Amino acid sequence: MVRVMVVDDHPIWREGVARDLTERDIEIVATAPDGAAAVRIARAVRPDVVLMDLQLPELSGAEATAAIREALPDTRVLVLSASTEHGHVLEAVRAGASGYLVKSAGMEELVDAIDRTARGQAVFSPGLAGLVLGEYRRLESEGPDEPRLTPRETEVLRLVAKGLTARAIATRLTLSHRTVENHVQNSLRKLQLTNRVELTRYAIERGLDADE
Repeated sequence: MVRVMVVDDHPIWREGVARDLTERDIEIVATAPDGAAAVRIARAVRPDVVLMDLQLPELSGAEATAAIREALPDTRVLVLSASTEHGHVLEAVRAGASGYLVKSAGMEELVDAIDRTARGQAVFSPGLAGLVLGEYRRLESEGPDEPRLTPRETEVLRLVAKGLTARAIATRLTLSHRTVENHVQNSLRKLQLTNRVELTRYAIERGLDADE
């Protein structure tokens, strides 16, 4: 059973979606009314999928998405928004969302999207997938920029460069061993490196092993 958290600042919509998903055998582990609460609650309940609205108080949906993805690399975010503006879609994807569904979608479409998101697939409402693909192609055509690591990934990379093991890094940063390994794997993927030796060399070449 997929474990889902629903984030929306409209209580009737939030509770209605949670109830309808529960009736379809999806486990709702939590709900949240704003972006800051979403990040805090997600860290506690560790859902498989966060169903995220974009227009939220405290933190925006995109900001909350980025924070959740950094704290919980195994948790995926599916945006469910009334907006079809291209800027909102691209902002969500850049923040780490796995997909984007408009609120006009039917419940069966939403259930299918949640299931596919939990299995690691990218899910977009019709017409939006082409937009996202076009943006990726545009970025590729501009040439490779220096990959952007999250602050936490950079922090882990700095300790890797100092020679600490994953378990030592986990202890130093008060993280789980698995979370540290996820950060390392994410960094390897972003930097297009194959192993820890190459990752360490990359970090040392950029002076990340120096004391701050």
